Amino acid sequence: MIDINLIRTNPDLVKENIKKKFQDKKLVLVDEVKKFDEEAKELKNKADKLRSDRNTLSDEIGALMKQKKTAEANAIKEKVAKINDNIKKYEDKLDKLQIEIKKRMMVIPNIMDSTVPIGKDDSENVEVKRFGEAKVPNFEVPYNADILESFGGLDKESAGRTTGNGFYYLMGEAARLHSAMLGYARDFMIDKGFTYVIPPFMIRKDVVDGVMSFEEMEAMMYKIEGEDLYLIGTSEHSMIGRFKGQILKESELPITLTSYSPCFRKEVGAHGIEERGLYRVHQFEKQEMIAICKPEESMEWYNKLCKYTIELFRSLDIPVRQLECCSGDLADLKVKSCDVEAWSPRQQKFFEVGSCSTLGDAQARRLGIRVKGEKGNYFPHTLNNTVLATPRALIAFLENNINADGSINIPKVLRPYMGGKTKIEVKK
Repeated sequence: MIDINLIRTNPDLVKENIKKKFQDKKLVLVDEVKKFDEEAKELKNKADKLRSDRNTLSDEIGALMKQKKTAEANAIKEKVAKINDNIKKYEDKLDKLQIEIKKRMMVIPNIMDSTVPIGKDDSENVEVKRFGEAKVPNFEVPYNADILESFGGLDKESAGRTTGNGFYYLMGEAARLHSAMLGYARDFMIDKGFTYVIPPFMIRKDVVDGVMSFEEMEAMMYKIEGEDLYLIGTSEHSMIGRFKGQILKESELPITLTSYSPCFRKEVGAHGIEERGLYRVHQFEKQEMIAICKPEESMEWYNKLCKYTIELFRSLDIPVRQLECCSGDLADLKVKSCDVEAWSPRQQKFFEVGSCSTLGDAQARRLGIRVKGEKGNYFPHTLNNTVLATPRALIAFLENNINADGSINIPKVLRPYMGGKTKIEVKK
């Protein structure tokens, strides 16, 4: 949510930002907010004037009562009662206007950074840089489900019976590898100075509203029937929600946290869930990183967070690239975002394994997170990035570390988490 002062002082900037995101249908919202805000200001002035009049009359009542002029005091009390009725009417109208203003402010997109490339959708995202050589081996790389099944690591058929499409059982060495990658990602971030957290895996509606747009919520989140709770789609939501309504000390910034959680997503609009593979699923596990910082440090942390994910994937012998998200692919709360994509030797193309974003003060403003600074309170900036999400990272790992005989090489950094193993062999 942007600062309403932007609409008051520079509505053209807000409208131009909407146009760059190709959301012209939202242009009318800016004019409506401006109109409602002016009406609200007028109502507030009227109510304030009546309160001033009421205070003056109240003083008169006190003086008259001291003089034992009860009749005159009672007459003024009737005037005060009418004033109170009118104040209540103004306040009721003001409350309704504030609801209408907030409803529109919640869907007006955040102001993008000036460096965000302009484009209609993800097909116009811009490659920034590649890291590592994207190799294609001289043998055919099997499909991820076939690799896992070759060493008895995957059972989607049973998951279909117990739960349905989009779920899976990982077993044996596959399950161990999955946990090893998450354990390594956790320790990697701890070594970067981040505090490790295991957050709640469910959050309330007011937290959901604070961290994401309504469209994202509808497409992603599972609602717990009969309760004000949603299963998280990413731990960033409960991690940022932890600070809801809090006033932080400036000396505590930056706050840097890394969290583990399972994640649950409806994947609405995903054009179906894969029957065999693990690329698009309803349940996965993730190591996340977040930062809460001073506004002037936001871009510095954005670059740091992205760099950490790239460094982690390269340590696992996985080539990656950084892809700058264009304006049309940028979620409404985001100021700037990039995807980290891993190389798929089987498909001979890159695919998304993580996303790094700075949201400016949008989440802090929605959730009422403030910082007590020397010159008064202000809203901090919030950032998030995927450290490692598996099974997508698992797919990238398997494809980039497979040998011609089907065995999987275990990079040096993962061996302590795999009992010292250097390879996973095909099951005879």
